[in-house]
Amino acid sequence: MKPLIPPRQLYLCLSLMLLTAAIAALCIGAMTIPVTDIFKLLQALFLPDSAAGSTPEVSQIHRYVVVDIRLPRLVCAVVVGMGLAAAGVATQGLFRNPLADPSLIGVSNGAAVGAVSVIVMGPAITQYIPAAIALPVMAFIGGIIATMAVVAIATKNGQSDTALLLLAGVAINAVAGSGIGLLSYMADDNQLRDLTFWSMGSLAKAQWSELIIAAPIIFFATVALLSYRKVLNALLMGEAVAAHIGHDVKRCKRHIIILSTVIVATSVSISGVIFFVGLVVPHLIRLCVGSDHQKLLPLSMLLGAVIMLSCDLLARSLVSPAELPIGLLMSLVGGPFFIVLLIQQRQNRFKFA
Repeated sequence: MKPLIPPRQLYLCLSLMLLTAAIAALCIGAMTIPVTDIFKLLQALFLPDSAAGSTPEVSQIHRYVVVDIRLPRLVCAVVVGMGLAAAGVATQGLFRNPLADPSLIGVSNGAAVGAVSVIVMGPAITQYIPAAIALPVMAFIGGIIATMAVVAIATKNGQSDTALLLLAGVAINAVAGSGIGLLSYMADDNQLRDLTFWSMGSLAKAQWSELIIAAPIIFFATVALLSYRKVLNALLMGEAVAAHIGHDVKRCKRHIIILSTVIVATSVSISGVIFFVGLVVPHLIRLCVGSDHQKLLPLSMLLGAVIMLSCDLLARSLVSPAELPIGLLMSLVGGPFFIVLLIQQRQNRFKFA
């Protein structure tokens, strides 16, 4: 299949879009900051020696808004967008199923149960797990349990069934939703406010103290997934073919599942549940360059960062000075997209490979 858009041009286009969205995210908001002040602040942060004495002083308010509010939010959007998109590509390639997505098959909600349990029952959990890492650890445990349950239900003899996969995801999401509901019933008023954050998905609470731990985990797990691009290509032809080529299929599948779960669980721990990034982004890139994971995976990571950053900017701008939860916007886009995919599946017109 000949790519609709040459990959090099797509890399350049997405990189420019990401740079533009990043500058806009730092400038636009309840307080508009001139782009010249943004560049002065970035120069002072990353090139302090060259900035010393050569640029006018930027106001402390602008410095605070950019460095302590918008910059961590930007970093959070980029790493979460890249991670969720990469996890979506890996999940679809692993199951050889165009409808597979961490949020649809219950991984995100499973991770949310783990994160919410820390919010509601913090002291009972932090006596066994250090408080600094309790949230991502419990999110990972919840996510991996959900993943294992879906794999066990939907897979037989190495083959996953589309209907069983979706039904298993519905069941896991229902169970996870019940768990979140029970924890919400047990929560006090302050905890309920935090639970609203998790249920709708938002980057509003992005802080450097959390990103120092979470961002490297997501980044390195996402980079590690890149090393499985050839394995994912081989799996498109079936596990028997992949094993014949020389891949240790069981070990690779286990590693891909663990890495994807780490990415999703850690993302949930800092941004709440954000649906459909892992479903929409891979299909958009697949339409442009085909199903070769050598190109599909890195390009999806770039587009995931662009979409997440753009949606976060839109969420902050539509009802400024208030903001919409980014999870609502992603569901508004992803829901109709998923319906279209289901119709294509029914009519047998959608080809995954």
